[in-house]
Amino acid sequence: MTKIIAIFNQAGGVAKTTLTQNLGYHLALRKHNVLLIDMDPQGSLTIFMGLVPRELEKTMYDAIVEEQPLPITSGIHGMDLAPTNTTLSTAEMQLVNADLRDFRLKYAIEPIQEEYDFILIDCPPSLGLLSYVSLVAATHVLVPIETHFKAFEGTNELLKTVARVRTRVNRSLEIGGFVPTKYDARNSQDTRTLGAIQEQLAGVGPILPPISRSTTFVDASEERMPLAVYQPKHPAIAILEIIASSMESLK
Repeated sequence: MTKIIAIFNQAGGVAKTTLTQNLGYHLALRKHNVLLIDMDPQGSLTIFMGLVPRELEKTMYDAIVEEQPLPITSGIHGMDLAPTNTTLSTAEMQLVNADLRDFRLKYAIEPIQEEYDFILIDCPPSLGLLSYVSLVAATHVLVPIETHFKAFEGTNELLKTVARVRTRVNRSLEIGGFVPTKYDARNSQDTRTLGAIQEQLAGVGPILPPISRSTTFVDASEERMPLAVYQPKHPAIAILEIIASSMESLK
């Protein structure tokens, strides 16, 4: 069964897009067919994967609003990508009164779903309609949480959104795990927040190993590469492998 994983957090700057790209790459290294879907109108994932958003002829806007086939670019670091650009930012307004709007992404994925082992959806940093349709389409949600107290405090609203989706339109949606990000073991606040995440969320879903703060992720993104391509011996790669293994084990 294809695992459709929404990487979701309503807060920005939690390394959501970085996690999507790098997790996808490590799953591809494990011989899985992987599709990345960029549902964030900022288009960061599209840029990280080496495409220029403003030059795209077809984007996720066409799939979601115009109900056209997914615009898939194949073979980028062993992965496929359905890209986006700022045009998608108008989708929420245009879909307000659209028929079956909650299922637009789910229906767009269905024709190609069996071609992939994993489909990773990079959600926008909001609780709006684009995130909602992503959760409706997903089998699992993976939540990156920055190890900062303010970022952790916002998790309750995120969980309420997931619960609302599970109650109304996607009862099979499961929490695939929480990934603490931007962790600095030398910072006492980060250590306390990591402890709070492990203590308070362990009953909700698996707590995966923390990804340490590193400017090398930024450098790799600027070069349009996954970390393991840019710097194969970086210590974070072992953590990404653990996270990829955990995604393989999802039911």
